[in-house]
Amino acid sequence: MFAFEIDGTCGAARAGTLTLPRGEVRTPAFMPVGTQGTVRTLSPYDLRAVGTQLLLANTYHLHVRPGEDVIAALGGLHRFMAWDGPILTDSGGFQIFSLEGFRRVDDDGVEFQSHVDGGRRRLTPERAVDIQWALGPDIAMALDHVVPGTAERRAVEDALDRTAAWLVRARARHTALAAAAPDRQALWPIVQGGTFDDLRRHAVARVLDAGPWTGLAIGGLAVGEPRAVMYATLEALAPSLPPAMPRYLMGVGFPEDLLETVARGMDLFDCVAPTRNGRNGQAFTPDGPCNVRNAAHRTDPAPLDPTCDCETCRTYSRGYLRHLFTADELLGLRLLSLHNVRFLIRLGEEARRRVRDGSFQSWRAAWLARYRAGSGT
Repeated sequence: MFAFEIDGTCGAARAGTLTLPRGEVRTPAFMPVGTQGTVRTLSPYDLRAVGTQLLLANTYHLHVRPGEDVIAALGGLHRFMAWDGPILTDSGGFQIFSLEGFRRVDDDGVEFQSHVDGGRRRLTPERAVDIQWALGPDIAMALDHVVPGTAERRAVEDALDRTAAWLVRARARHTALAAAAPDRQALWPIVQGGTFDDLRRHAVARVLDAGPWTGLAIGGLAVGEPRAVMYATLEALAPSLPPAMPRYLMGVGFPEDLLETVARGMDLFDCVAPTRNGRNGQAFTPDGPCNVRNAAHRTDPAPLDPTCDCETCRTYSRGYLRHLFTADELLGLRLLSLHNVRFLIRLGEEARRRVRDGSFQSWRAAWLARYRAGSGT
């Protein structure tokens, strides 16, 4: 029920097939983010139409509202979202980083002040597992302590040690829950270590000692460090990662980052960027980001991307999309979000094809050269 097979390699880049209880995921693959049980502006029908294989939702946010008990009473997260494909839930570790003014971390767990009602909520490694078990995703993540990408070594060491200790506790709780239903849900660990190569390798060793696992995640990147530093960290880390295990790079989803990190051995990705940027009028194109609000598009009859097969590009002109945004029409938010998600999914699909036929490295170089040289008009 939980398996991963490598279908091809090209340098460090990989193409694989991840088998989960509710379907297969062909990698490299981008996961749209449905933080609160919905990918903003997009329905499950939209997500299927653009080729979504795996969705991400967030444990902390769903716990705060509407509550895992409500979701369980309504048939679990898949039925709640009307999504019958695989789902992965983030444990709430990223909120330790992003809600800094609303939380307090100690060795037992983290206490949050709810951004919804102001109440205090405590999340421990065991509680994060309990909540995700009630939600029912295919893949649950162990609670981790995320620190900024520019954090000093002592803070990174402290977060790494805490994450490793929490992982042992999370695994014990998940093993107990899964004893009667071993094929229901996988628990994946998260590798921390900041941008310190030796700490990253140490974190991998501690994660593997706590295993076995069916996959693992790389956390604590794309959180403030320069892009080049993230790439270098992954390049140094890749040889330490088990080759037969899927690798999920958390929080990465801009086009150039996806290709650069596939080239360094990553398989799965998630990010709010395609929908967030889309709602702000920015579309991904092969020639760089395009701001549809620009006056140059006022009478432009061309699609956003003539090579794209999404509903937006097959149906509407740049001129019409600009009109929607200048008129504050909600349809524009959906159409650009739809296109941006499809753009990243297509990029993963093409990367997979290029890995399998051996042309990934030359194709990637040409693709990135065009993207970076684009005017972004």
